[in-house]
Amino acid sequence: MSEPIFSYGGQAVIEGVMMRGRRSLAIATRQGAEDISVGGWDVETAKNRPAFLRWPFIRGTVNLVDSLVVGVKTLVYSANQMLDDGEEEESLSNTEIAVTVAIALGLGIVLFILMPAFLAQVIKSWAPGRGLQNVLEGMMRIVIFILYIMGISQVKDVQRVFQYHGAEHKTIFAYEAGVPLTVENASIMSRLHPRCGTSFLLLVMVVSILLYSLLPPLTMVQRLLSRLILLPVIAGIAYEIIKLAGKKLDNPVVAAISWPGMQLQRLTTKEPDDSQLEVAIAALTKVLQDDGILPISDTAEIIGDSVVEAGLQGVAEPAQDEEASEP
Repeated sequence: MSEPIFSYGGQAVIEGVMMRGRRSLAIATRQGAEDISVGGWDVETAKNRPAFLRWPFIRGTVNLVDSLVVGVKTLVYSANQMLDDGEEEESLSNTEIAVTVAIALGLGIVLFILMPAFLAQVIKSWAPGRGLQNVLEGMMRIVIFILYIMGISQVKDVQRVFQYHGAEHKTIFAYEAGVPLTVENASIMSRLHPRCGTSFLLLVMVVSILLYSLLPPLTMVQRLLSRLILLPVIAGIAYEIIKLAGKKLDNPVVAAISWPGMQLQRLTTKEPDDSQLEVAIAALTKVLQDDGILPISDTAEIIGDSVVEAGLQGVAEPAQDEEASEP
């Protein structure tokens, strides 16, 4: 198989995996030992957005916000699938989703952007020179992020999510390797993928060190404001690097840039079991079928007869873009 012109990817959810294709988004969740429920909805393609939102260095911020919105919706969907009382699913309104995304983004900005900047400004008398201050700020940001990941990874439910994260990466690698989507093929693949959101976040922190070093001396208020104002610029730069890394990993320079983020994925991914790989394969199979890459009849051959179709809402026409999704 030649290299796919569309980069498939997704995210781990509660007891399941979301995969995103050209035409649709599929969420597969484990329903007991034998059954897998697959549902989802159609997606807006990049071609439907205004042209300026698809420009390099702008599309990174757009995709980041889009990923946050989709992430919240898919987590709510998977949580509803886990309900055992048979009640009708509850859904968040657009306003509730917007508020949830805003809160999550705000907490992330405070914890990983503003707090390190504040601490770096406080200790600047002990660290003469803007270069050293910016390096210390960046290091504090990375340490806070790693400690956060290590902390939440102690939660049993989060460990399960990290296993599904590993299953998602392995399944994407199997598809990109051009081998049949089977548990056996996926299980031998790496759980570390260069296009992962974990790598993106680490790259944002590294790029911020370089970009902030170009700024003149700032007051506390100016320092905090500069971190907020430049965040879209940093996200845009990091996105283009991640996009390149997903396609040019054989390049030594790109591989070297990708290496730290991929090592950090050892914290955010865990080795999945066969049942979790089956779920990831079910989700990817669905979007590949919607894109016309796999025939519908392949479902039983790939993941057996245990898939319960929950139904996808109206599927849009396929896009011809090559935007990368997070694997």
